[in-house]
Amino acid sequence: MLYFARWKVTLIVLVVLAGIVIDLPNLFPASTVQSWPSFLQRQIVLGLDLRGGAHLLLQVERDSLIKDRLETLTGDIRQTLRDERIGYRNLRGRGESVSFTLREASDGDRVMQLLQPLTQPIQSGLFGQGSVSEVDLSRNGETITATLTEAGLEERTRSAVEQSLSVLSRRVNALGTTEPTIQREGTDRILVQVPGLEDTRRLKDVLGQTAKMTFHLECPDGDIVSAEQGRPPAGCEIAQPADPSDGPILIESRARLSGDDLVDAQPAFDQQTNTPIVTFRFNSRGGSVFGQLTQQNVGKRFAVVLDDKVITAPVIRSPILGGSGQIEGNFTVESAQNLAVLLRAGALPADLTIVEERTVGPSLGRDSIAAGEMAALIGTAAVIVFMVLVYGLFGVFANIALIANIVLLFALLTILQATLTLPGIAGIVLTVGMAVDANVLIFERIREESRLGRSAINAIEAGFSRALGTILDANITTLIAAFALFALGSGPIRGFAVTLALGILTTMFTAFILTRFIVAVWVRNQRPKTVPI
Repeated sequence: MLYFARWKVTLIVLVVLAGIVIDLPNLFPASTVQSWPSFLQRQIVLGLDLRGGAHLLLQVERDSLIKDRLETLTGDIRQTLRDERIGYRNLRGRGESVSFTLREASDGDRVMQLLQPLTQPIQSGLFGQGSVSEVDLSRNGETITATLTEAGLEERTRSAVEQSLSVLSRRVNALGTTEPTIQREGTDRILVQVPGLEDTRRLKDVLGQTAKMTFHLECPDGDIVSAEQGRPPAGCEIAQPADPSDGPILIESRARLSGDDLVDAQPAFDQQTNTPIVTFRFNSRGGSVFGQLTQQNVGKRFAVVLDDKVITAPVIRSPILGGSGQIEGNFTVESAQNLAVLLRAGALPADLTIVEERTVGPSLGRDSIAAGEMAALIGTAAVIVFMVLVYGLFGVFANIALIANIVLLFALLTILQATLTLPGIAGIVLTVGMAVDANVLIFERIREESRLGRSAINAIEAGFSRALGTILDANITTLIAAFALFALGSGPIRGFAVTLALGILTTMFTAFILTRFIVAVWVRNQRPKTVPI
């Protein structure tokens, strides 16, 4: 146990030196480290509670999911009945179902058969290894009802959260922030934490909009005045402007193009007026449709609608065949940038509402760091003094290993770019106690072997070998608990679990390898007759 081959000695020394080198950038400001070699530019990432920033908890609106699904279901039913020339009346959605009445009761069986594809199950669960029926069909005489199932709505909610995570990640990253945290909370909530960003208003503006963009032609029949006094013409609707100073416009209900056809959007300035605008570019399909529309509708207004509000409705002066265009409006530089970010990131599948909002200032973060540092220093100093008083020279050996343990723990946090939070600092303090706990077990075992009359070298050998099983059992069970906290917890809990798990790994290395190596060097040089514990 006390013999170390030359390659083992070299490896131990290199590991400790590597830890020191990796930790060095954390002692300097980020501006200084940027001029260093690339492999030395990594620093520990501070979490929201230490660095300050914005915290938002968003919830997927179930009502908006139901509304969108009912609109789609109503459209599918209407199209099927029209294609088959089946008479119906009172087709409308209400609550979580769509119902209509047949003009001829004899068409009932045929309609139920035609609408059967709507009840086909959709894939769900992990890797799509399950199926959920999303729609239930029922018939009561001449009335047929299609009802959204609870399982189907839950699957829609789960899918909406997954899609929203991807969209929100692209939006936040486009803001130029670093190390944001975007993760699921529960079944229908999403946690967004952006360290270093204090402008929560802009973050809410970017994250809160669904950004569903559609392009509509002006309605060819009727006018806005008569439409507001009565019902709009068939296939047309009144669209309200995003700017209250503009008037409403009568547009076709059917969107000719959607934001899904966009491949790029960038903020820019109009060359003639020097006002902020947003330029956009369609994919090949969208560019072809856009070109045909502008060719066939010169002189008509072309409305750009974002989240049911008309941003702009310019008159088509000439055909636009390049597949690109620009959105003009009363933009500021910031609002143009935000709109470009939204369009590039894509639309959210459902409305999101903010259920919790917090802003952590940098001063509070500095206070948290100072308090954490003080707790860590006091705890470490108390442990060091205790080990020296109780175990003498061997306590000094344990303290050397303890310092190396902390160095290696911070090195691993730096390499993995794990986010350090206030609970993470608590995990580091706990690691300090656990590190000396392993040494205490070893030293007490050595003391017992000495009392039994063994020689110094035999007592040390037996102490390290017989304490191994006990320490392994204790650390493995703690490691399992850390994995459970990481898998089931969220936010600060996961930060604590990460530091705890890494601390266990470094503790095992320093207690059984580094401490044993230091003791072996001392034994080889001093040839002790008794163990000074």
